[in-house]
Amino acid sequence: MSTFTKIFGFKKDEKAITSGEAIQKLRETEEMLMKKQDFLEKKIEAELGIARKNGTKNKRVALSALKRKKRYEKQLQQIDGTLSTIEMQREALESANTNTAVLNTMSEAAKALKAAHQHMDVDKVHDMMDDIAEQQEVAREISDAISNPLAFGQDVDDDELEKELEELEQQALDEELLKVGPVTNDLPVTPEQLPNVPAGSRQPARRVQEEDDEDMKELAAWAS
Repeated sequence: MSTFTKIFGFKKDEKAITSGEAIQKLRETEEMLMKKQDFLEKKIEAELGIARKNGTKNKRVALSALKRKKRYEKQLQQIDGTLSTIEMQREALESANTNTAVLNTMSEAAKALKAAHQHMDVDKVHDMMDDIAEQQEVAREISDAISNPLAFGQDVDDDELEKELEELEQQALDEELLKVGPVTNDLPVTPEQLPNVPAGSRQPARRVQEEDDEDMKELAAWAS
């Protein structure tokens, strides 16, 4: 019977435990072995103390203590090796357990993805995307047609328009010359050069004539 069989108590006809159960048993074994390590280390220190105390007084007792110390050290070395093996095995099982969980999750995700795609036809999807692209192109053409100005009067000749514009400019120039009047030797007086007349001093011609008549009457009466 192997060492691991003794530790875990396996029998040939027993059903294999799960990875989680194996990991738990390995951890329990690690704890048990570490406790034994602490016990052996204390025993080694105790035997070493006995050997130091009886080294010169009682050589036989000191040698017996050193022999027991050597035996404890050998057991401690074996436990260290066993702990290393158990630790590696536990880490391998934990890694395998993690990989199994990841693979199960990925498998479930693949099944869900497959179920989602069952009602989808790739050819139909391509046809639908082509229809969408076509409708977008139609919408773009409609938008361009709406945004462009209406092409009324596009058959008018540009040369005729230029000629009509020149005639309008010449007509405006002639009207400006008529406003200026005939040219004399004296420089024309512009409206800006005339003196400003206060608004209050502007009297109608009839009112001024009436005031002159009244003044003449007063003067005649005073002279007589």
